Amino acid sequence: MTPQSPPLQRINTVLELRRVLDPVRLAGRTIGLVPTMGALHEGHLSLVRACRAECDVAVVSIYVNPSQFGPNEDLARYPRSLEADLAALADCGTDLAFVPTSEEVYPPGYSTWVEVGPVARPLEGECRPGHFRGVATIVLKLLNMVGPQIAYFGQKDFQQALVIRRLVEDLNVPVEIRVLPTVREADGLAMSSRNRYLSPEERGRAAVLFKSLRLAKDLIARGETNAAAIATKMREVILSANPARIDYAALVDPETLEPLQEVRRPTLAALAVVIGRTRLIDNCLLEPLAAG
Repeated sequence: MTPQSPPLQRINTVLELRRVLDPVRLAGRTIGLVPTMGALHEGHLSLVRACRAECDVAVVSIYVNPSQFGPNEDLARYPRSLEADLAALADCGTDLAFVPTSEEVYPPGYSTWVEVGPVARPLEGECRPGHFRGVATIVLKLLNMVGPQIAYFGQKDFQQALVIRRLVEDLNVPVEIRVLPTVREADGLAMSSRNRYLSPEERGRAAVLFKSLRLAKDLIARGETNAAAIATKMREVILSANPARIDYAALVDPETLEPLQEVRRPTLAALAVVIGRTRLIDNCLLEPLAAG
């Protein structure tokens, strides 16, 4: 018989978290962290399985972080499915679920925030002022609370991963940031907790995000290098899913997120599109044809 994994341990306080994990660190064992806001899907679980395979102890945090939501965003209706999430984590062999309250994360009198730099300003930074201040602060807090050697993120949130890598480097946080590929539905839609908001009709229209990214790749493969021309074609595809609102459809440098005029080196195609009332993001890396 195959030995069963120990049951999932749920912890709600930093004090208890450290009581459990300090001996793990002292024993020289590797701790991995997957930070989430819950409403788990296969994209999250792919990170959890990677963490479980590569680390001695897999920790998943579940916390809907209010400081990364703007005043008119979806904090109140953000999907919450804690019991189903815990069951999915147990099935993946997760060792520990850290589920803090807001009082635990932001106790009375809390007043310290991470100031984010240039990589946080374009794209999501323009559309969601203050978002990355909240993201950077909660991620730094979770890294300090858990103390992992490796933390796992998904490429769908490409700009978030850049912000966190910059944070870790600038503040000398002793953790490796591992970014894994976006997990997609059969029609290419990037898996997201917010996909649950889409009606069946909206869900069908949402496939235009991936269709537009695929078109960008096709144009590059045919030798197109004009970034504005590619972005225009991408927008045309997206707007065919009328009604849809485009926050951005941009071709940018994947390290700085600055806009590019020509695709002569690896380039990030990044999207933020509103279908119905649901805002979706996606991206892909474009590789230009080799010169010669």
